[in-house]
Amino acid sequence: MIQLIQQPWHWAIAGTLIGLTVPTLLLVGNKKFGISSTLRHICAICIPGNISFFQYNWKKETWNLFFVAGIAIGGFIATNFLSNPSTIVIAAPTQDSLKALGITNYQSLMPIQIFSMENIFTLKGLIFFVLGGFMVGFGTRYAGGCTSGHAIMGLSSLQWPSLIATCCFMIGGFLSANFLVPVILKLLQ
Repeated sequence: MIQLIQQPWHWAIAGTLIGLTVPTLLLVGNKKFGISSTLRHICAICIPGNISFFQYNWKKETWNLFFVAGIAIGGFIATNFLSNPSTIVIAAPTQDSLKALGITNYQSLMPIQIFSMENIFTLKGLIFFVLGGFMVGFGTRYAGGCTSGHAIMGLSSLQWPSLIATCCFMIGGFLSANFLVPVILKLLQ
């Protein structure tokens, strides 16, 4: 059984399971799917004072905190106990493109040359972790939600703002992956 879980699954299985979360949440209690609001809930719990943004009934969103905790625990279990023992297969043209950017180790899902403990306190870490994290957080707040909230929940409930936000997320991702990240990596080599 463990061997079955450790092997890569067809993308349609994950897509179907993710897609089924939307009607399930709506049927269970008209809940909205999204991850970025969790930080707001945590701040509303922990930050005392008269900050109007954090003054709302966060207790009715407690289920979301358990959902995110489950994601973190599931990720830990999958990484430490259920990792795929096989080498990650990457197409030769992609390997050549990555090699040109200085990325040669693809033994994990995240390139070690960028996402490693050694890079945290370097210029590369400042750019990718701090600046990148700030941009994701700012973009999430500016868009009124994250990719999961807009692309999964918003699109399935036919919300026009979610379509616009998802298109912008995709365009930004394509531009970043194909233009911004290569420039940054070449400058930092």
